Amino acid sequence: MGREWLADAVMYEIYPQSFADSDGDGVGDLRGVIDRLDHIASLGVNVIWFNPCFASPFVDAGYDVSDYLTIAPRYGTNEDMAELVVKARQKGIRVLLDLVAGHTSIEHPWFRKELAADGPDPEGDRYIWCEELPVRSWKRDMPGTPAWVRSPGPRRGYYLKNFYDEQPALNFGWVGASPDEPWRDPIDAPGPRRNRQALRDIIAYWLGLGVAGFRVDMAFSLVKDEELAQGYAETVELWREIRSWLEADHPDAVLIPEGGEPRTGGSLAFDADFFLVIKDAHASLFNNHYAGRLPFQAPREPFFDAEGKGSTRPFLDAWNGARQGHPDRPIILATADHDFDRLRCGPRTPDQLGTALIFLFTWGNVPCLYYGDEIGMRYVPGLPNVEGSICNPGYNRAGCRTPMQWDDGVNAGFSTADPSRLYLPIDPDPDRPTVAAQENDPDSTLAFVRKLIALRRATPALGTRASTRVVNEGYPFAYVRGGTHLVVLNPRREPATLDISEIVGETGTETTTGATTTTGTASGAGSGAGSGAADFTVGEPIWTSGVTEQNGELRLDGFAYGIFATSRSASDA
Repeated sequence: MGREWLADAVMYEIYPQSFADSDGDGVGDLRGVIDRLDHIASLGVNVIWFNPCFASPFVDAGYDVSDYLTIAPRYGTNEDMAELVVKARQKGIRVLLDLVAGHTSIEHPWFRKELAADGPDPEGDRYIWCEELPVRSWKRDMPGTPAWVRSPGPRRGYYLKNFYDEQPALNFGWVGASPDEPWRDPIDAPGPRRNRQALRDIIAYWLGLGVAGFRVDMAFSLVKDEELAQGYAETVELWREIRSWLEADHPDAVLIPEGGEPRTGGSLAFDADFFLVIKDAHASLFNNHYAGRLPFQAPREPFFDAEGKGSTRPFLDAWNGARQGHPDRPIILATADHDFDRLRCGPRTPDQLGTALIFLFTWGNVPCLYYGDEIGMRYVPGLPNVEGSICNPGYNRAGCRTPMQWDDGVNAGFSTADPSRLYLPIDPDPDRPTVAAQENDPDSTLAFVRKLIALRRATPALGTRASTRVVNEGYPFAYVRGGTHLVVLNPRREPATLDISEIVGETGTETTTGATTTTGTASGAGSGAGSGAADFTVGEPIWTSGVTEQNGELRLDGFAYGIFATSRSASDA
């Protein structure tokens, strides 16, 4: 299959600290995941994505790596990971690891060696050092923006960080050298070459243990350039070299970036784009600001909200932009992730989750289910700063990282440890959802998710390979998948109606490449091509809640949704 399996993936993100604790130390571990594989398999997912599992001092929850080739002892051993990979494969589930490619921890032996030196390494520095602060530099000194940190050891001067001060940037070279700044190594200097080889060695080691690929953290932060654009281009070229090697030696392995891959001309190195929760496309749909304010985007009313004041246009523009010139490009869209909020955040109640989940599993993206979202776990406000969870005063990531809620036992079944030793507190809400309470409840969120994933897997038109045609981009949101299925969603409290004539007798055919076209009363053109009569009849309701057909209209109650079979008239067949 090569890497084609990614197009059919349904992913499940596990934050390992918080999923299941098998040894009672208050922190989740790999053995806990192995013990819960039956639950994961019961969802119908076929890929697990782990946040970093490597040895680390955990200043940034494991995104500060001190040994890339060793599982962090608190999670178990390399043998535990190998066993997990085998047992997951037996259930039809692949495993992806999170690879932190652009920086390490200050505890990594590479950094400790250079910190203790009195000058550059004769074999080439693995990190970026300067003795005097450069005139040209990034202007903002904040997490997520490279900046210089004064050396705390014998090494004179400063080192460049990638995120927190404890995360020194690895040296993959610079765009453009300068005689006045000799520390700017060219891309082919010994230090960058050493790091490129190390990156291959790390990838090869874990692929050899059976993992299916990697989600790469800060994937485009490698080659440095204050103006960013050329640095991105050179970094993509670096990943193209990695891709060529993988195609020869590991043709089934996938690479997924954190975010979207910069379009620099030529082939793409990664296998998908990732619409992150903290980015505008996803936030415009779901961010209701109860987890705080993201400092890098203007706040707006989300589309999936009871007040019904949002718009799908920012998302549709981003989607079509990502597909421009690459209509088959997989795009990963998650329910939530470890970096911000959850679907159930603030006043968003369980009865509002249906429309969001239907969208996320029928739109045509590669869906990623964040652990706990299958039972409707909520974002928990007001938690302490644990392992760098507060990276910005505006929001706290701990609220989406609380322990998985398995049952009504001690610590919600997550751990037998004293509550004071837990990685994060259990959600204190006495009505918190649990797997055990929902396991045999046909009306539960868990049953809903299982049914939805099963429907997606049984219906190719709802997957990534079929076309998408938006017929109404407001309330209700309505789109036709593969020419055979109509999805209608009303995420607001107030009722909404859809004139069936907006679907029947439309001008504009759907593409067969997975691109999205926009027709009907929706404004703007998508990236599809072609024209002609596309005469559809709304037929059998496959799955509906709160939807009725009357007098040529579909009427949707608040928070209603529907999936309908459609048929093309004989003249258009």
